[in-house]
Amino acid sequence: MNDNIQLKNRLKVARAEKNLSQEQLAILAGVTRQTISSIETGQYCPTAKLALILSKVLNKQFEDLFYFEEVIHHD
Repeated sequence: MNDNIQLKNRLKVARAEKNLSQEQLAILAGVTRQTISSIETGQYCPTAKLALILSKVLNKQFEDLFYFEEVIHHD
């Protein structure tokens, strides 16, 4: 995979639309609040399984939650 492409997400926005806390979403998805926080801040890339679970819990299409963004490195 191209090192210039990063997986980004709109998890925080989707969670807010459902009026869910990180803790509530974590319970629904079967993970810890820290996992949700780490995904939202881009520190952790979820597995495909977890990404799909989050999509279902938030009633969003996978592509609406997760997307690729090209990062331009300046040398």
